Amino acid sequence: MSEKKRISSPQAPAAIGPYSQAIGLGNLVFCSGQIPLDYTTMQLEGSDIRTQSQKVLGNLKAVLAAAGSNPGKILKTTVFLTDLKNFEVFNQEYGAFFEKESANIPTPARSTIQVSGLPRGALVEVEAIAHV
Repeated sequence: MSEKKRISSPQAPAAIGPYSQAIGLGNLVFCSGQIPLDYTTMQLEGSDIRTQSQKVLGNLKAVLAAAGSNPGKILKTTVFLTDLKNFEVFNQEYGAFFEKESANIPTPARSTIQVSGLPRGALVEVEAIAHV
């Protein structure tokens, strides 16, 4: 049986609580939700959904790289938005990200949920499960 392995990337924000950036088990990696923090300053990047979406997806990519994976190997994402009015713009950024990072590979399964708030006042958070 495989052992759980902590995954950590210096190119993504450090966890802001008692959790890991990701956990690997066998050939899967379970990525904690990423919010749009700059990993060098730990400050929120951008005040609009487009900028925050780009940052979140970039942070997720960095965590996946530390696990030996990449966006093309994501199986499932869960997206948390503080306002579903941002859904269309988020979808544009999400689609462009996967088109660039994993051309000709189906986009992952996804759930999108509106929440009343996110850490540090973020507008978006994305978590993922990927294959390694």
